[in-house]
Formats: sequence, structure tokens, C-alpha cells
Amino acid sequence: MNQNEALAWLAGIFEESPESLRPETPRDEIAAWDSLGVLTLMAELDEKFNIQLEADDMENMKKVQDLLAVLERHGALTPA
Repeated sequence: MNQNEALAWLAGIFEESPESLRPETPRDEIAAWDSLGVLTLMAELDEKFNIQLEADDMENMKKVQDLLAVLERHGALTPA
């Protein structure tokens, strides 16, 4: 998956338009990146990519780039 596909996937999870998400988008600008959004994202990461993260890991993420880095680290994102 490339970065644009990853951003579109994340936009779907957070119910945002894909154009509104950029790597530098801060977490606090994404309304659905709340406690329920974190649980949804964790479930999607596990189901789609077999990536298991702890809630603490997710809470420490501050922007979209942090999520992209997780995907890249686990081989789910093609480096740019």
C-alpha cells in the first residue's frame, strides 16, 4: 500500500475525507480520533495487517505520520 492508499484507509476509519488527511495532520484535528476511534483503529490494524498495538502506543501518537510510521515499520506501507 502506498501513502495515498494508507491516507484513504485512515480517512475511512476516522470518517474524514481523504483530502483532509495529510501526514502532518495533528490528532486533535480529527474528531473521530478519540477513545472509540483508537479502539476501531486497533481492531482494523489487527484485522487488515496483523499489527497489534497497545492502547498506550496509540495514545502516544500525535499526528497521522505516526500511524504511517507504524504501517511502514510493519511492512504494510511502501516507503515513499
